[in-house]
Amino acid sequence: MTTNPRPQQSAATAQRLNDAIKRLRARLRAESGQHAIGLTLTQLGVLASVVREGPVTAARLATLEHVSPQSIAQSLAVLKAAGLIHSEPDPQDGRRKLISADPSATELVERLLAGRAAFLARAIDQLVAPDERKDLEKAIELLERLAGTDLSDGTT
Repeated sequence: MTTNPRPQQSAATAQRLNDAIKRLRARLRAESGQHAIGLTLTQLGVLASVVREGPVTAARLATLEHVSPQSIAQSLAVLKAAGLIHSEPDPQDGRRKLISADPSATELVERLLAGRAAFLARAIDQLVAPDERKDLEKAIELLERLAGTDLSDGTT
């Protein structure tokens, strides 16, 4: 009786993918200048969500970032102390606060994203041969599918 090697292959592939993503994210942080601003990756993710979605509630941010309300509260406290966000009462429900980004936060997020995109564009131009571009597009599609999957009910 032989065993199916696929689970082992899938686990090894998953580990390689995880390692590659971690290395790429670290490189993107370095290339964009993210290390110099003194915010964690989580805090920057929350800030980018506020810039993109704002004005927004803390509960919505927790959902968007897939973190607990406590984690969002900690990140928001740091961002508020840095002057990157502010909050005001929700006009529909004064018990809730709506969080908005300061214009300086929008500029910061745009600068970081531009730095990341510039690095990736240079790397693609230098390392990915023209005949490999379709492979890269397919890899991006697969990564997008992986990022968007919901395995909790067994479907995608």
